[in-house]
Amino acid sequence: MTISIELMDHAGSDQAVANAARVSFAAKGEWNSNPEGYDDMRMEKLIGYLAKHKHLCVFRHNMITIRCKAPIFLMRQLGKHQAGLTWSEVSRRYVSTEPEFYYPEVWRAKPDGSIKQGSSAEGVTQAITINGVTAPVEQFVPCFIDDCVELYNKMLEAKVAPELARMVLPQSMVSEWVWTGNILAFAHVYRERIASGAQEEAKIFARQLDEVIRPLFPASWTALVD
Repeated sequence: MTISIELMDHAGSDQAVANAARVSFAAKGEWNSNPEGYDDMRMEKLIGYLAKHKHLCVFRHNMITIRCKAPIFLMRQLGKHQAGLTWSEVSRRYVSTEPEFYYPEVWRAKPDGSIKQGSSAEGVTQAITINGVTAPVEQFVPCFIDDCVELYNKMLEAKVAPELARMVLPQSMVSEWVWTGNILAFAHVYRERIASGAQEEAKIFARQLDEVIRPLFPASWTALVD
């Protein structure tokens, strides 16, 4: 799997979210669990109220840093999310290691009707013909990518600047980036990329984002995304 998320660092908790709201009444302190769980229930109820009524600034008093890996075409979709987030990416101006590429398990077909985005659950069965050779799509793609990588490496050997040689590499190339933001910003990313109309690869990313963040802020994440 070439789509992955790794937690690097985080600061804050559900308690921090609750205290950010309680400062309005000059209140603070830890709501630690008692045997009956009453304090946790109070905190979850407060956080749920804040999310429901759009008192959202309190969800910005925290920090999550993740290291992500995904193909370029997905990275460019995710890069649209800027508010509350900062992004540092591997640059092929500086590195020239052998590139890695993303291949879907199924080459999904275009959706039926007038839908302009997304894909159907069915795979493409029709063969294509290039230069007199007819074959399924999945047989042509690795050959095309191999040719691109060979050209890339030959350009580097010929002393072409890496910042120019990289332009021949396909959007399916996998890269990595470090992404830092608050839970409110990442909740927006999740909701947009888990939606029914999102690309399947984006949904894979969103599900992994949920797996990483939910244990850190269970009450806040639930209130914001569920």
